[in-house]
Amino acid sequence: MEAAPNLSATHVPWNKGKLTGQKPPLKQKEVWAIRIRLQLAQSLRDLRLSNLAINGKLRSCDLTKLRVRDVGSADRVASRATVMQQKTQRPVQFEITEQTRDSVASWIRSAKLTASDYLFPSRLHDSPHISTRQYSRIVHPWIASIGLDDSAYGTHTMRRTKAALIYRRTKNLRAVQLLLGHTKLESTVRYLGIEVDDALEMAEQTEV
Repeated sequence: MEAAPNLSATHVPWNKGKLTGQKPPLKQKEVWAIRIRLQLAQSLRDLRLSNLAINGKLRSCDLTKLRVRDVGSADRVASRATVMQQKTQRPVQFEITEQTRDSVASWIRSAKLTASDYLFPSRLHDSPHISTRQYSRIVHPWIASIGLDDSAYGTHTMRRTKAALIYRRTKNLRAVQLLLGHTKLESTVRYLGIEVDDALEMAEQTEV
């Protein structure tokens, strides 16, 4: 009888050699460092992609499919926008800061995009917009350019960054839940990973 092949000898776990778990958010100074580098490089596409990723707090699948009409028009970018989330099929509203509006408007004009065009068109012929995988490959050089280990960060870093900053400043979980488009508050708690951090912070501030 032929012996069964030894799969354990050849199978390599998908996460071997990779850091797993939640990707940490960026600090405010790190956001600005990336922004300045992109401005100096005159990379309009990456600048508006990073700005919208931080401010929009959208999942990759929703961010990459944004069209011009989702954020305004070729003449004017709105201060607020609403998109239907692919994962939950529920609408979520997000703000577009003045700096982000300026970078997006500049890109729309320079790329001569129309209302129905995707904001992030793909350079590949078989896709009308960049894929989530392409987006991931774009993000990693941003992280590495400011001296961080890019293997510890990812696209969820961009989604979590402003949400984490808002929570740290306000401690308003409900507000962050709405901004992230979560249906359950427990999801926001787990997403931000705040329970342990807050417990340690309170412990450090308590003298006994």
